[in-house]
Amino acid sequence: MPIVICKEDPKTLDARVLRDEFSATLAMLTGESRQYRHSPEEFLSPRGCFVLARAADGDPLGFSAFRRHAFGVAIITHLYARPETFGVGAALMRALEATAIDAGYRQLMLETRTANRRVLQFCERHQFNEVNFVSAPGRQSALLRCFAKQLA
Repeated sequence: MPIVICKEDPKTLDARVLRDEFSATLAMLTGESRQYRHSPEEFLSPRGCFVLARAADGDPLGFSAFRRHAFGVAIITHLYARPETFGVGAALMRALEATAIDAGYRQLMLETRTANRRVLQFCERHQFNEVNFVSAPGRQSALLRCFAKQLA
């Protein structure tokens, strides 16, 4: 199945549906929803990115987003592929990496809950290294793991 990745406004209907699915999945897995933690405007800025994965027929398959974290560093705030899909997460990651490089970033970071084994395995497969860092002071750092990847 061909996967088409494109930048899209996070406020479109398809993007909102996927964001709701992502939020529900996180709530079931971790007890915490992250949907409204970040404003869609963060991803629409020149230093942010929101991409949607679609099947060739236009059906939405997943989405991902990053925002500026620090000079030369972007943090991936969302990475979601519908469970019945294959290869969507990898396609989204390739698009994020290319977009981050084009925007001048040298490093991507990703933070996830320890309970989210799917993302932990994904980080391993995509050459992210675990780092000792938590982006939001006050969050329960014992439950979080942070990963970073140097970009070309």
